[in-house]
Amino acid sequence: MYYEVLSPAGGTESLIAAVRAGADAVYIGARRFSARRNADNFDNIADTVRYCHIRGVKVYLALNIMIKQSELDAALAVALDAYNSGIDAVIVCDLGLASLIKQHIPDISIHASTQMTVHSPSALPLLKKMGFTRVVVSREMSKTELEHFCQKARELDIEVEAFVHGALCISVSGQCLMSSVLGARSGNRGLCAGPCRLPFAAEGGTGYDLSLKDLCLYEYISELKQMGVTSFKIEGRMKRPEYVAAATAACRQAVDSGVVEPQLFDTLQKVFSRSGFTDGYYKGDLGVNMFGTRTKDDVIAAGDTYAYLHSLYRAERQSTPINMTVTVLNGKPMTLTVTDGTHTATAVGDTPQAAKTRALQADTVCDSLTKLGGTPYYCDNIDIQLDSDLFVAVSSLNALRRDAVDKLDNCRAAFAPQQHALPQIDISGNLKGAKSLVARFALARQIPQNISGIKAIILPYECEFPTDLGITLIAETPRYITDEARVVKRLKALKQQGIEWVFCGNLALIELAKDLGFKIFGAMGLNVHNSQTLNTLKQMGVAAAMLSAEFSLKELNHISTPMPVGIFAYGKLPLMLTRNCPIKNGKSCKDCGGKSALTDRKGISFKVMCREGYSEVLNSLPVYMADRLPEIPPVDYLLLYFTDESTADCQCVIDNYNSGTAINGDYTRNLYYKNLI
Repeated sequence: MYYEVLSPAGGTESLIAAVRAGADAVYIGARRFSARRNADNFDNIADTVRYCHIRGVKVYLALNIMIKQSELDAALAVALDAYNSGIDAVIVCDLGLASLIKQHIPDISIHASTQMTVHSPSALPLLKKMGFTRVVVSREMSKTELEHFCQKARELDIEVEAFVHGALCISVSGQCLMSSVLGARSGNRGLCAGPCRLPFAAEGGTGYDLSLKDLCLYEYISELKQMGVTSFKIEGRMKRPEYVAAATAACRQAVDSGVVEPQLFDTLQKVFSRSGFTDGYYKGDLGVNMFGTRTKDDVIAAGDTYAYLHSLYRAERQSTPINMTVTVLNGKPMTLTVTDGTHTATAVGDTPQAAKTRALQADTVCDSLTKLGGTPYYCDNIDIQLDSDLFVAVSSLNALRRDAVDKLDNCRAAFAPQQHALPQIDISGNLKGAKSLVARFALARQIPQNISGIKAIILPYECEFPTDLGITLIAETPRYITDEARVVKRLKALKQQGIEWVFCGNLALIELAKDLGFKIFGAMGLNVHNSQTLNTLKQMGVAAAMLSAEFSLKELNHISTPMPVGIFAYGKLPLMLTRNCPIKNGKSCKDCGGKSALTDRKGISFKVMCREGYSEVLNSLPVYMADRLPEIPPVDYLLLYFTDESTADCQCVIDNYNSGTAINGDYTRNLYYKNLI
């Protein structure tokens, strides 16, 4: 079975470091539409692919950001350019872009980015139907969860790619709005400012209670191979070449032998970690031991090790065996044929002369032709046909070798793309909704007596649902699933109670809810940034959907939708979805009581709410738009998202939105009057 060491390449130096240190594949970004937009990235993808393919290394292009409606044309064009350059796959997180790529460039391979938050097996049939051939799973999965996921992936013939090394965001990938909301730099758009590395203090914590240690799973690679993981991914397109080389070399050793050389592992940990490594998610050992920061001691440890690190990628890695057949015959030009077992190239050289003194010997021919330093090849076997009493200059033999190797390079890099025409994407919107109010409550007891003007109520699915409200009730499913069977059991019970709608924000729950006969209201976790994503969700069975909270009001006018859509109009926006609760860096769940918060360096408090084995970090201020309702384009729904408000507060907000009244108190307009780049 094929196993792959997949390394990051944020620029040319890191690319060379990855390839020379033993990568089987690299993932790169173009100048646009990459989740690491501040990396050097690559202008000429064709040259990058050629360099790698000559060396037997695959190249994947990360188009792993959410795409605005106005960008779909350009993003699709980048994908086509990559395909024409011979790229091996594109890594995509935007459902709309993925569907366009598969429709218009059908022979390109598509991998589902970890930004799609895929961690539960029921998402796999949907991805298979869309044409995905590989899934990059969420980093938060435990061993047991990953085993179950891999079993389903094997049944559907979908490859599983898992991160085994690198920096860990405390937020589940694809579910973080902190950078965009607090700093107008969107992580979902490739410009994360890394606010989680800044001081955020939980009571009793270290003061850096959103900062996790780096992931390292090298010691588990043998069991990951057994469970069905085929690609072992290293994070770090923003990292130095020395890091890329060290992490790649360590992963190479772990994949090949199951063991990493102690000096290499110790160097990697001392120079490139946040006070050590963690395997907490994989082992299911969450809590204080997973937290860490980059300290002064870590920086000092880096001082004397760079000479060793450079040795890991100083020379070309000769990893491809070739066979050679050379003929040096009287009266005929020399020929050299080289083959790697798949590709064959032949070079023709000078015609030998009669020897005047010493005749050419076979060992001289062998020595000259097998000097393959500076190339990715080594000679596995050479067949020499040599007539006697002939003379050939060593320079002629060297030229013959170089010519044959160049031709073999060209064969290995050759690619003949099919011709594909791209459409022009429409950016004219068709919103004509009534801006009806939908209220989401964290607890049933928050629901006020007067719910006039509310079209539907959303409650977490574990709540006891009221039966006498006389309006549509919608069950909110968990944002992160650790046990599909438990979710199905609860949904079946709700179905028997007459609940017909679910509010769900990940692909697995779309499939589960659809199979149970529910109508599906897509939540913000689905990251709807463009009209094509809405079309794709409708094909999956979604009947209504929330748009991303990263839209500006101006951008909403470009949305054309086949279903009712809504926006987040009131409430403390969830900024992060976390598996490891940040409060655990200071105190236990028992001591917390669900009433804790984080405090940033400015003294601002961010409430943390826990549910179903995950946590959400809420914004400090509520979004408020009741006094700006005429400025909101005609979406179908305005979501009032209640979290820790009292019943009286909920009643006041509902009344204000019914009357268009300004708020008394602090609030935010979210990003509705900004334009994220």
